[in-house]
Amino acid sequence: MEEVVSANWLHENLLDENLIILDASINSTANGKTSDLSLITVPNSRYFNLKNNFSDRENPIPNTLPNESQFEYECRRLGINKTSKIVVFDNLGIYSSPRVWWMFKAMGHNDVYVLNGGLPEWIKNGFETSEKKTDKYKTGDFKASFQRKHLKSYHDILENVTTKSYTVIDARSEGRFKGIEKEPRKHLKSGHIPNSINIPYNKVLEKGKFRTQLELKRIFEEKCTNEKDLVFSCGSGLTACIVMMASEISYKKSKQIYDGSWTEWAELQNLKNVV
Repeated sequence: MEEVVSANWLHENLLDENLIILDASINSTANGKTSDLSLITVPNSRYFNLKNNFSDRENPIPNTLPNESQFEYECRRLGINKTSKIVVFDNLGIYSSPRVWWMFKAMGHNDVYVLNGGLPEWIKNGFETSEKKTDKYKTGDFKASFQRKHLKSYHDILENVTTKSYTVIDARSEGRFKGIEKEPRKHLKSGHIPNSINIPYNKVLEKGKFRTQLELKRIFEEKCTNEKDLVFSCGSGLTACIVMMASEISYKKSKQIYDGSWTEWAELQNLKNVV
């Protein structure tokens, strides 16, 4: 299997007893976009509460990866096992689901995939939906094993400004990257990390789905050089995972995320030197 699965594939495999379907929908995007599909979901899916249960509760930076213990505990509460085959989707098509895909990879679970086009694509194909509800599940035996190589810290990125050993790709809009558009977090100035390049996450999508492999490859080849590793960033580590997954599909395998992203960088740096 590849990184993404189709709605048809998921429909054909709904009875797989090893399959866990996770609804990773969030209430709204950073710029306030919401979905009109907030009350329905794919049948038998389980709600993956990214904001509350699967983020570091003690970190002031939003959306940051929780520790092994928290991630393992919350996965077990959802009935996820070591042997589970996981498919993740969200109600915006492709938005928060790649973040959850990356989180499982970062915690050592590789049998995880994203539903390309998410809930809108599922509905477009005429497949049944159900009302969202909160259930209790038989406790799973999921085991987290944190893969440090997939995560970059502020100090890693700061060091790379000098060493230039890898390329940081910023998934925010061109305006925010260039410092001419305001950040959603009003206390932050816009701008970018020195030497980073800009591939806005919406450029790798078309109508809520990933563009074709060939189209994605061209996008990366126009911006990147093959000899350097890639690290992905955005505002708070979420949309970075969309561009990261696009690269996985078409260009280069690299699951490295700067989790603090621009929110952390802008707060810790002298902004006069980074725009």
